[in-house]
Amino acid sequence: MQSKPVLELNDVKKIAAASEAEAKRNHWAVTIAIVDDGGSLLWLHRMDGTPPMTVNMASAKAKTAAIGRRETRIYQEMINTDGRMSFLSAPGLEGMIEGGVPIMWNGHCIGAVGVSGVKAAEDAQIAKAGVAALEV
Repeated sequence: MQSKPVLELNDVKKIAAASEAEAKRNHWAVTIAIVDDGGSLLWLHRMDGTPPMTVNMASAKAKTAAIGRRETRIYQEMINTDGRMSFLSAPGLEGMIEGGVPIMWNGHCIGAVGVSGVKAAEDAQIAKAGVAALEV
């Protein structure tokens, strides 16, 4: 039987703090979602002034990045650039817009960060700042 690393609460808090700091540094109001490797929600923070729909979008981006083991930007490119519209019907994948980033540790996906509220590339910038705080 194999063992695998998992996110602990201190890890999640570190990711959340770094993500929020990046958003605040740029004066961006966003929702930040952090999930485990199966896409289950561990942390959700909707900053003041952020529209309610961003809660669902950030959570969906995080879940898709975790279960897909890749950035959600890749799905967006597959659909928009490569014309693979069939991916819109992929079971369990809902947040196929840039802004979801998996957290990889020694070849294992241990979770993901999803952000929604600003432009997709800016959402991704915030998520990556959170992931980088773990120094994975």
